Amino acid sequence: ADNLSEALKKLKITSTDSTADSLEGCLDCLLQALAQNNMETSEKIQKSGVLQVFASLLTPQSSCTAKVANIIAEVARNEFMRNPCVDAGLIPPLVQLLNCKDQEVLLQTGRALGNICYDSHEGRNAVDHAGGAHIVVDHLRSLCSKTDPASEKLLTVFCGMLMNYSNENDTLQSQLINMGVIPTLVKLLGIHCQNAALTEMCLVAFGNLAELESSKEQFAYTNIAEELVKLFKKQIEHDKKEMIFEVLAPLAENDVIKLQLVEAGLVECLLEIVQKTVDSDKEDDIAELKTASDLMVLLLLGDESMQKLFEGGKGSVFQRVLSWIPSNSHQLQLAGALAIANFARNDGNCIHMVDNGIVQKLMDLLDRHVEDGNVTVQHAALSALRNLAIPVVNKAKMLSAGVAEAVLKFLRSEMPPVQFKLLGTLRMLIDAQAEAAEQLGKNVKLVERLVEWCEAKDHAGVMGESNRLLSALIRHSKSKDVIRTIVQSGGIKHLVTMATSEHVIMQNEALVALALIAALELVTAEKDLENAQLVQILHRLLSDDRSAPEIKYNSMVLICALVGSEPLQKEVQSMAFLEVISKLRSHENKTVAQQASLTEQRLAVES
Repeated sequence: ADNLSEALKKLKITSTDSTADSLEGCLDCLLQALAQNNMETSEKIQKSGVLQVFASLLTPQSSCTAKVANIIAEVARNEFMRNPCVDAGLIPPLVQLLNCKDQEVLLQTGRALGNICYDSHEGRNAVDHAGGAHIVVDHLRSLCSKTDPASEKLLTVFCGMLMNYSNENDTLQSQLINMGVIPTLVKLLGIHCQNAALTEMCLVAFGNLAELESSKEQFAYTNIAEELVKLFKKQIEHDKKEMIFEVLAPLAENDVIKLQLVEAGLVECLLEIVQKTVDSDKEDDIAELKTASDLMVLLLLGDESMQKLFEGGKGSVFQRVLSWIPSNSHQLQLAGALAIANFARNDGNCIHMVDNGIVQKLMDLLDRHVEDGNVTVQHAALSALRNLAIPVVNKAKMLSAGVAEAVLKFLRSEMPPVQFKLLGTLRMLIDAQAEAAEQLGKNVKLVERLVEWCEAKDHAGVMGESNRLLSALIRHSKSKDVIRTIVQSGGIKHLVTMATSEHVIMQNEALVALALIAALELVTAEKDLENAQLVQILHRLLSDDRSAPEIKYNSMVLICALVGSEPLQKEVQSMAFLEVISKLRSHENKTVAQQASLTEQRLAVES
């Protein structure tokens, strides 16, 4: 301790005019003390005021420069020392040293700057201001191809410095991307894949940058996919695989890179991991199984990568994924169902899958999750069924396979995501299927649940889908029994509210359903339509210039049907509809104009 105090005093006095030898001794003493107790020594250095002295010692000509930079690197390992280093004016001279040729000076300077930047806003700003990042990126470029140990060590330090400089800072990450650091890092990874420390630094740097959208476009122009897959195949340790996964996941959000990863053979690696880990209960294996199967699902989100793996339904990958669905692992069941939902993104694939028995597999899976089931698996299986039900030719096949009954078992679910998918699946299934729509529309339990969900104000998606399914049951069945069931369950007011939706498609569906109610069961629904103030709403829709032409047209069709009811006709007469409708006779849309003339005649007759 005495030696340290002595050395600090001496440094302060002699820094300006002392000989190199006496300086060296003082610096060695500081380094020794830091090696024994870094924190305590750093505190003493800060209190002594020597940091300001260091600024003048950081000159390219001095033989002590590397040692001074080393001391700064060591003290900056402590969080409390980073701002004092900035305040002492150490950043500009350190950045200047990045221009020198001496490898030891460069190494220690890189360490010092990297440590000062670690989790320090002030440190990063100062390095940014002094232009340090640019010089380091240039060094990476020029050293990139050198494989001697000293160069690799320097590359590792510089990668680490840039990582600390830009970590979790979008602005500085964008700056590095604009400097073109990505192609350089990818090249580094390819050349130095045998060097574990450097490889690790590259991966962490990629993980840092890959979150930014602009980086993905740059990565897509490199052979990153090939390099990462090559590296991945060599890994045995869980931690190393995990590091690569952390880079792959954000990169795989980009469709171009998805395809590159598929072409580089990533899928085969993932399938192999699944096979090795599926029956294990070791924590690392469970984590790997989840990451691999999640990544597999992500790759299928790209249209081209998905179609390449589907291979007309004959692909080995598609077949392997199918085998996940009956598995006993919830994670694999989930990934399998999500993968099917992703394969089911075009009619051709959907038709092929339904013809090849996938529906039964999904229904069996749902069956295993009816009582106290796994919500994410329920949601995924319903998503897959909903997508498969989109092509017209699949609807009847799926209905006769019993899909509607399988889905209805989840009516009791209190989970909004499951409710949402359940509603969407039923709506897809009954599209233009009159018999099925009638059967479901007469199911009192279903209709009552729909009416209840139409009031789910906290869950806009569930509310919207419930309204749309109520309307679809009427539109596709055109059945008096269905209308009576909906009236008795209190559904009319929701259809009237739906006519005021901000979505034209929903407004339209509501108006068509209400027109069918008025044409088929006006007397039954009369009271509810009156209480829901339908006539006033139609007046508003027809008066509003912003209403779409089809909304105006369907509103007039509905008015013509409503005047068949005495109380509703009185409301129509009291609201000066003729005035609004006569204006619509000159509407630019021919169909609207014609319907306005017909409606005017109808109202004139009624009055």
